[in-house]
Amino acid sequence: MIRALYARLRQGHRTMPYPDGPPPALPELFRGRPTVDASKCADGCRACADVCPTQAIRIETSPHIDLGRCLFCTDCADACPQQAIAYSNDYRLAARTREDLTVAPGEALRLARALDEKLRRLLGRSLKLRQVSAGGCNACEADVNVLSTIGWDLGRFGIQMVASPRHADGILVTGCVSENMRTALVDTYEAVAAPKIVIAVGACAISGGPFAGHPQQHNGVPDSIPVDLYIPGCPPHPLTILDGLLRLLDRLPREGR
Repeated sequence: MIRALYARLRQGHRTMPYPDGPPPALPELFRGRPTVDASKCADGCRACADVCPTQAIRIETSPHIDLGRCLFCTDCADACPQQAIAYSNDYRLAARTREDLTVAPGEALRLARALDEKLRRLLGRSLKLRQVSAGGCNACEADVNVLSTIGWDLGRFGIQMVASPRHADGILVTGCVSENMRTALVDTYEAVAAPKIVIAVGACAISGGPFAGHPQQHNGVPDSIPVDLYIPGCPPHPLTILDGLLRLLDRLPREGR
């Protein structure tokens, strides 16, 4: 026991200071929010929209990108003859409504707003979530699980993943919602006592991702389940997920917004 305590003391403090300190360093190849320089777009050019595998780009004189469909694959940037599209290192992507995920060139992304004050008083200090993998590839699931490691320590914010929906305040959904998982997802949602929240993580849970339109899946969380927070990505980085959760609970320092 003494040796174990000594080893732990030598390790020091392992949890990152974020959000009270700077966010962790992102990898060099990290792909954050895509940006469009409309001044470079040629009239009638549809190269980016035509190559997008999920139809995440809509042309209205210039490209409008639906982050809920975007796979962050860079096909659009590679296809653009004018190099008008690039990927920033901005990890802040979460939004409260599906419509807020579609942005025009030069338009600020409408980042997630906090829950109303009554819900924050109820859930803000102890948020328990039941994670439902509804036909995911395990990438989003893995990045959600990373948040429970010592470096991220999601529990310090009072947020925990629980085994039973009866013990949960809401559900966190990943995956495109396959036909075989739809009933399980609906039953899990109904088993959570009201008031409850729903969080859709990743392109698959938001729009079906690369599987959109396939007859054996439902293009993400069905309309019968209201979603309170959308966190785009394929998969979203753990920092993107944490940022969305903290915004929902109004737990970010004002200068970090």
